[in-house]
Amino acid sequence: MIYSPRFTLVLDACVLYPAPIRDLLLNLADLEIYSSKWSEIIQEEWIRNLLKNRPDLTRQKLQKTAQVMNAAFPDAEVHSFEELIDLIELPDLGDRHVLAAGIKCKADGIITFNTKDFTRENLF
Repeated sequence: MIYSPRFTLVLDACVLYPAPIRDLLLNLADLEIYSSKWSEIIQEEWIRNLLKNRPDLTRQKLQKTAQVMNAAFPDAEVHSFEELIDLIELPDLGDRHVLAAGIKCKADGIITFNTKDFTRENLF
């Protein structure tokens, strides 16, 4: 039987940052509950922010985590969405890349804790 995930969801950097939440979301994706998506920019953002707060971690170790994620989910990384970024209006210009990636991959939603910048008014 061929199974197609019901939802395609972009994972924002803020939900990839905490390892327990990242692990939960990736396990759900592995169970094909949904199809996970992210971009190189999103991966770099969670790594950069985690390194600021966790000096005990190394960039090399976190980049290895990102590489393992990309290998485990080879269709997860969204490409060629950059031309959409400047067309998007959000309260925080730095978050436009997340929505642009979502538009490019025709995501059903974005998983984020950032309800200040990703409001219903901004997305619908």
